[in-house]
Amino acid sequence: MTVSDTVHDTRDVGPAASGGGAVGSHPVRRRHRRRLTGSTFTPWLFLLPALLIFAVFKYLPMAEGVRLSLYRVRPFLGDLWVGLDNYARILGDERFRAAIGHTLVLAVGQTLGSMVIGFALALLLEGHAKSLWFVRSAVFLPVVAATAVIGEIWRLLFFPAPEGFVNSALSLVGLGPWTFLDSPDTSLASVVFVGIWKGAPYDMVLILAGLAGIDRRQYEASAIDGASTAQRVRHITLPALRPVITILLTLASIRGLRVFTEVYVLTGGGPAGSTDVWMTRVFTVAFERDEIGVASAGSVLLFLVTFALTVVVQVHRRRKEAG
Repeated sequence: MTVSDTVHDTRDVGPAASGGGAVGSHPVRRRHRRRLTGSTFTPWLFLLPALLIFAVFKYLPMAEGVRLSLYRVRPFLGDLWVGLDNYARILGDERFRAAIGHTLVLAVGQTLGSMVIGFALALLLEGHAKSLWFVRSAVFLPVVAATAVIGEIWRLLFFPAPEGFVNSALSLVGLGPWTFLDSPDTSLASVVFVGIWKGAPYDMVLILAGLAGIDRRQYEASAIDGASTAQRVRHITLPALRPVITILLTLASIRGLRVFTEVYVLTGGGPAGSTDVWMTRVFTVAFERDEIGVASAGSVLLFLVTFALTVVVQVHRRRKEAG
């Protein structure tokens, strides 16, 4: 018997001990505390380097950002406590409210576009053929490429002159030339397109993993019953992919709200602020206007929004599973 086991003893208990009842046998439970040995701390020793890295480079800067959001930061002069005034300023900034609108449009467009195209790619590339691994790898390349490199490549492809690559391709079918990133009317749509191009292969991989877990006998049975391809997708594939879709919605929404690199490389928030999003606005306030406290408040608000979004999605998913 180990020290962590629970021991049950059966003893005769008298009337006084049993509250005046008849003499009987009652089990008395005794619990022993687990002894702390070297093996207890061994997993934590392996985790310690990673925990230190996370603490120094992630959690401590996050805590410092929350602290700075409550101060007017003045390097070499001392910070002044302003409380929630930085939050009021960032929410009262007209350009910041416009950036929130652009962020929502970008997040919704990239999320829905990536999921739809990723789902279509997954259906096309599903299977066990040996040649499919090469096609899947080629399609997945945008995910592993650096975002800054992707942004620079697409900035060159979107060159607004008639001799630009995309405009030259469009001219073959009688379209264009378009200004793409140089026009306030088309710049945000162009950024959304680049985000979908980069995010769709990632969604494809997760959907492929979900498709692999679907019992093929369901498709065979539905085909015998005369169900069409669209009916099989609607009544078998989509319900089976519900957990994967929930995860994709959460990750893609957070990715869309926190978008920065591609916007900064493609347009820098322009032209005329038409692609200014949450993170580029925070960057501008922090490093161009030198208002670190206000920018920290914007970052804290973004964290709270993404955290709330994650909680809402997870609560909704658990209620669906429980129901």
